[in-house]
Amino acid sequence: MLSRHFLRSKVLQALYAAKADPVELNVVEKNYKHQISRLNDLGTIQLAALVHFAEFSGVLMDEAQHKFLPSEEDLNPIRRIPENIFIMRLADNYDLRRHSEAANVNWGGVDCDRIFRQAYQAFVKYPEYKAYLETEPSFDTDQKFALSIFKFLMNFDSLRDFLYPQSLLWEDDFDQIAQYNFMMLKGLDDTTDEATPIPLMHDERYEKDNEAFEFSRNLLLATMRHFPEVEVMIRKHLNGWEFDRVALMDVLLLNMAVAELTEFPSIPERVTVDEYIELSKEFSTERSKLFINGILDKFIIELRSAGRISKSGRGLINTAIFENEESGLLDFSDPNVANIQFPES
Repeated sequence: MLSRHFLRSKVLQALYAAKADPVELNVVEKNYKHQISRLNDLGTIQLAALVHFAEFSGVLMDEAQHKFLPSEEDLNPIRRIPENIFIMRLADNYDLRRHSEAANVNWGGVDCDRIFRQAYQAFVKYPEYKAYLETEPSFDTDQKFALSIFKFLMNFDSLRDFLYPQSLLWEDDFDQIAQYNFMMLKGLDDTTDEATPIPLMHDERYEKDNEAFEFSRNLLLATMRHFPEVEVMIRKHLNGWEFDRVALMDVLLLNMAVAELTEFPSIPERVTVDEYIELSKEFSTERSKLFINGILDKFIIELRSAGRISKSGRGLINTAIFENEESGLLDFSDPNVANIQFPES
């Protein structure tokens, strides 16, 4: 499920960590594998939060019936959230339950209760909730509403703040993983039941996921092998600029690009250049995109002359299209993905 663009960014972060705290190559590889496995945990926790929200809303409705002076609404709650058809099928799903056990998902404790109580109290003020109560239960209606709950939870600051400390990079990865999960949930249909596969972020059951991960792992190892020679190449083309003044992120991006240009024949040169320009926009300085573009153009000429670049394969054009489609995050201007606007409290 993870795009190659996203995996390139994870390789970049792994390389940055290795430069900050030098370790053996096998340790870098091990740490990278662990980093990807933690993305699986994050994705599972996000899905489990949707299920728990629905279950906890039922608990809160039961509590409200025992108030000292319950209202009519408290005494006769409309249990559309805890009985949401789509969420109930997720809750019964074998894959999600197994993933949750592996990720050690546990929503017990005072802090979790407080967070989900606050989330529920905020969400029921949302106009979409009122409109939902007037609809007839169906898979499609309940799925659409469950997606609204999921977006709400993924943008709920208290939940995010609770999850971020559990892993060093989760704050950086949270939105992207939430977007992957959103699109996966949106793609489920009425045949969804307890046996429906619920994919992990990196799921070894799927060949495409394994190929994407192997690409990124090989890119990581190839980049580290190329470090000495790429520094020489960079120095050669700086034209009087001191190497020590080049941003570390730019150095790492150029190293990754050289590794990709020389050791991945099925990826077109233009795709590689575009990818690392995009990564420079995300992770480096404002002027890095110009620096990366200019240096890579010189590198390509030099590597071609040395016979170091050999691109082949019938799928080159299709690969370019595929890569470009993967290049960025989902568009948050899309109303199907955009952040929920909360009502004024």
